[in-house]
Amino acid sequence: MASFKEIISTLPRRKGWTDYDIFLYQGFWCDTFFIEGVMRAQQSFRSQPSDIVICSAPKTGTTWLKSLTFAIVTRSTFDDSTNPLLSNLSHDCVPFLEVDLAQSSSNRDPKNPLLATHVPYSSLPRSIIDSSCKIVYICRDPKDSFVSNYLFFVRILASKDMMPLALEEAFELYCQGVSPYGPYWDHVLGFLKASLD
Repeated sequence: MASFKEIISTLPRRKGWTDYDIFLYQGFWCDTFFIEGVMRAQQSFRSQPSDIVICSAPKTGTTWLKSLTFAIVTRSTFDDSTNPLLSNLSHDCVPFLEVDLAQSSSNRDPKNPLLATHVPYSSLPRSIIDSSCKIVYICRDPKDSFVSNYLFFVRILASKDMMPLALEEAFELYCQGVSPYGPYWDHVLGFLKASLD
């Protein structure tokens, strides 16, 4: 069987919002690190019926929703002075499917049913789609999502002394669907259609 890197090397590619190429995998654009994580999760992640999967396109309120859901789910476990959110980021409290859980479903706290992902609905592991777990989806006005994505990349590139794309060029790519885990509307509509079914 071909390795994930070999499979990724055969995918359509183009320049993304940075100097690195992004690849088209199952209808969405992403870099190799995250695509490999998605492939691993599709292959090995095993969902539990008690799981609560927080799904979102990037820069649509993921951090906020992770914090809220963690606070709600653990409200009887921690008091106001011991809640992990007081000293940790929500990303440390709620694992990311394609990063933290891609290698093994067992890399989780059994008392925490939460996990998060940016993966489009159509590319979620079958174990999530076929299980009775809960999926919570958040979306945001696409203009706000675009600006947040753009400013996020500007900060990252500035920290590496790299020049970002011009705002107009990034906007054109976004409108063409070339953005992390994009096209944005396909991402939103995939979860909307699943919720209506």
